Amino acid sequence: MRTIPGSTEIIEPLVRAVVTVGNFDGIHIGHRSILDTVVERARARQGEAVVYTFEPHPRKVLHPDQAPGLLTTLDQKLELLEQAGIDAVIVEPFSLEFARTPAEDFIRVSLHEKIRPLEVYVGYDFHFGRDREGSMRLLTELGPRLGFSVTIIPEVTVDHGDVNSTRIRQLLADAQVEQAREMLGRSYSVRGIVGKGDQRGRTIGFPTANLEAENEILPAPGVYAGEVRFLDGGTPEVGSRWPAVTNVGVRPTFQKDGRLIAEAHLIDFDGDIYGRRVELSFEHHLRPEQRFDGVDALRTQIQADVIEARQWLESS
Repeated sequence: MRTIPGSTEIIEPLVRAVVTVGNFDGIHIGHRSILDTVVERARARQGEAVVYTFEPHPRKVLHPDQAPGLLTTLDQKLELLEQAGIDAVIVEPFSLEFARTPAEDFIRVSLHEKIRPLEVYVGYDFHFGRDREGSMRLLTELGPRLGFSVTIIPEVTVDHGDVNSTRIRQLLADAQVEQAREMLGRSYSVRGIVGKGDQRGRTIGFPTANLEAENEILPAPGVYAGEVRFLDGGTPEVGSRWPAVTNVGVRPTFQKDGRLIAEAHLIDFDGDIYGRRVELSFEHHLRPEQRFDGVDALRTQIQADVIEARQWLESS
């Protein structure tokens, strides 16, 4: 997959491009409906499946105080797009200057002149151009006059509601990671470097990997069953997966500053992974975070958590 840092940086012309435009935070099943259509149509037309997206997220630039936390990092988003079969991703640098582009100029210049699409597919809630003034009507009327068709992909629903990033964020805030998985089409995961904590877990027999998270969202405080996937070289090797019990929270038995962290105990693992870059998935919510009277009570509960997590992971 080619990654192009902006529409002005397209050096080699895109071949018979079938395009979708959007932010695609989370790459959930609603996004996948659009991406699958784009890939299918690109193959049928012997062209390239292209995603045109923006970095940073427009709300981070236009309304930074109101911008939501993002479900995926750019790194994760690009990897998921490649897995979906996309051939090229244009990552448009989003700035206040770019935001002032009139909607019709965006269609004529950024989309038509730079990319030369044959077909364009967008989600039902897509808006574009200065002050989000670009309407579906403008796009569907102007596109054919410029030489490309426009198709609006309808919403995907789960439990009688639209699948969208806002709804997934709320599910994670409510510790409902399995329901979030249904909408994402995969388990929610965060990436980061394993840093050194206070190493107290090692003294009670349950060493933990303290994640310096790159993602902006962690699930609600609590204990989760999941996996650790290694993203860089070393031992275990890149791509290796290991079952884990992860605590998200402020570690109320020991910590007083209220800082939210994620720390994973790799089940039946003995090794040094400090400094490794990993991806930590949240598969199943085991229990809320709680305070214990002392180390012995905490150790007993962690033992129970490990047993339950192992059973759940082996049966799922």
